[in-house]
Amino acid sequence: MMKDDLSGASGRLRPLMIGIAGCSGSGKTTLAAELARQLDATLFPLDLYYRDLSQFPLDSRHKRNFDHPDSLESELIVEHVRGLAKGETIERPVYDFKRHERVAGAYETVTPGQVVIVEGILALHYAELLPLYGFSIYVNAPHEVCLARRIDRDGRERGRTEESVRAQWEATTRPMADLYVVPSAARASLVVEGTESLDWSVEQVLKRLREAMLIPPFTPRRERIA
Repeated sequence: MMKDDLSGASGRLRPLMIGIAGCSGSGKTTLAAELARQLDATLFPLDLYYRDLSQFPLDSRHKRNFDHPDSLESELIVEHVRGLAKGETIERPVYDFKRHERVAGAYETVTPGQVVIVEGILALHYAELLPLYGFSIYVNAPHEVCLARRIDRDGRERGRTEESVRAQWEATTRPMADLYVVPSAARASLVVEGTESLDWSVEQVLKRLREAMLIPPFTPRRERIA
């Protein structure tokens, strides 16, 4: 980092916090993962903070609205991101996506590096997170592109039918995106297009970070391994 950041309570330098948001299927997770690799950053996915649904019958949990801001434990997200921003280590919950519940007694220790990337559809929605970011990115993509990617991904990785994906998209994913995700683009330092090549998007981000003196001017890019 180029800025003379103050040390946190732990004595560690405060990291550069980067927020990355965009609709489901926009390409934000892919961009975040590649930037984390390029910058040797700590990746902080908001999806791990879904609220525990163990109090509901197992066969009904998948019917919940997972795209509304209330579906995430925002209070804990803010607490943990604030801690990481101070250079502190946090204990992140472990989430079982198949059962839609927290794994009881299981935590992952996360120590921030020089850069922390907070990634999720609502990363730029929660007002308490915005002052913690030194830089923020919104990944834009048309709804039809996002839906096509969701159908492909959920079919391959989760065994879902196209019909079920489309039904969820129309019922909750698209309406919540229009209400809470798309408007957050106005809060981003940079908007990139999720339909453009990953390399081009990464280069745009790195260029802006260098211009803002948030990373060294000649940070070498790491080549991806096929």
